[in-house]
Amino acid sequence: MNAPVPLGLGEFEADTIPLLRLRVQAIRLQADGIHAFELVDPDGAKLPPATAGAHVDVHLPDGLVRSYSLSGDPADCTFWTLGVLREVNGRGGSKAMHDSLRVGELLTVSRPRNAFAMVPSAAHTVLLAGGIGITPIKAMAHTLTAEGKSFELHYCARTPRNVAFIRELRALVPPDRLHFHFDNGVPGQGLNITNLLKQQPAGAHLYYCGPSGLMKACDQASTHWAPGSVHFEHFKPPEPAPKAAPDASFKVRLARRGITVPVLPDQTIVRALELAGFRVPTSCLSGLCASCKVEYLEGDVEHNDYILSDEEKTHCLTLCVSRARSPLLVLDL
Repeated sequence: MNAPVPLGLGEFEADTIPLLRLRVQAIRLQADGIHAFELVDPDGAKLPPATAGAHVDVHLPDGLVRSYSLSGDPADCTFWTLGVLREVNGRGGSKAMHDSLRVGELLTVSRPRNAFAMVPSAAHTVLLAGGIGITPIKAMAHTLTAEGKSFELHYCARTPRNVAFIRELRALVPPDRLHFHFDNGVPGQGLNITNLLKQQPAGAHLYYCGPSGLMKACDQASTHWAPGSVHFEHFKPPEPAPKAAPDASFKVRLARRGITVPVLPDQTIVRALELAGFRVPTSCLSGLCASCKVEYLEGDVEHNDYILSDEEKTHCLTLCVSRARSPLLVLDL
């Protein structure tokens, strides 16, 4: 993953990576409830480079910030494509994109970050998507096709009406590598993920993204795959396990500021810092996007995110969901 984006904290503002102002070039209906939004530089300049699996933060009205995967060809820097499912019971971001955004408007967008990057040395790649989870998977298919790599793509959906980017996928992926699986809303009638992942091809890597049921099935079916060969990205956090005891309070010290902030049992670090007057850029607030990933220098961290690797957890945390098991947590801020 990329290095953490420096956080801006009130008057102690750190150097920040500038945001982009992009124009909505087109909005296309892709499937039931799914629109594709094409974004371009208003002056015709090339967009920053991105790799397959990357996402950006979109800044919406009323202070909403939401992360969306880039689903287009990473080699094409003339425009970005965001695939967005309108979530009726969501937190408002997708409804704002679908209901309020119009062609020609300008959006404030972050530069790409990648917490779902591909391993270039894979001998074979299995891509598995469910529903709107196709967005990062499609970008991977672009890259693998361009590089002439061995891969297969499995796309699970309720019906053909729920398949996004179907024309592009059929033009991009050879028919013998592209597999659609429909369950018509009946569990067990679609793809048998256990059978698909029963044997790991030599040197193969697995990438999957989709709704919670698919994520759980892929996780259970791939436990025997070699360490480091299974990669995934959650769009929604899994249901947390019940805690044996309530969270304890602790303190966070901002090493470069010389300031210590208490974090109460019912507070996140993000909320505690905000109450102390320090602005923390966030997006998902669920440990899924790395918008609030920072380095820590001291302390025993309880990592509750779904995005950091084991190596990153030795020196990084996400401010939105991480807590401290020790009385003090020292951040490199």
